[in-house]
Amino acid sequence: MDLAALAAPAGLLGLIGLAGLAGLRQPCDPQRPGQPIRLLGLLGLAGLAGLWIDGAGALGAAGALGLWNHQNLRLARWGRLGWLFVLGLPFLIAHLA
Repeated sequence: MDLAALAAPAGLLGLIGLAGLAGLRQPCDPQRPGQPIRLLGLLGLAGLAGLWIDGAGALGAAGALGLWNHQNLRLARWGRLGWLFVLGLPFLIAHLA
């Protein structure tokens, strides 16, 4: 299967990163471990690369990583989906190569 055929669905995965914005409304307890990982949620901005690189919008899913250890279990489940940002890496690598 051609990489270009997967670009649009992969780019839509970046919308998962918008779940990271829920952490602004309901911030994680500062006493919970994992503060550096929550800061990696800023990588969700990498999803903006999808405007210029087809499929790289999946990198935006990293924005959900900021919820990975949230005390609210519903938000913590969204944080696990943040690892889907890995699906955007092949598009970024193909663009840079």
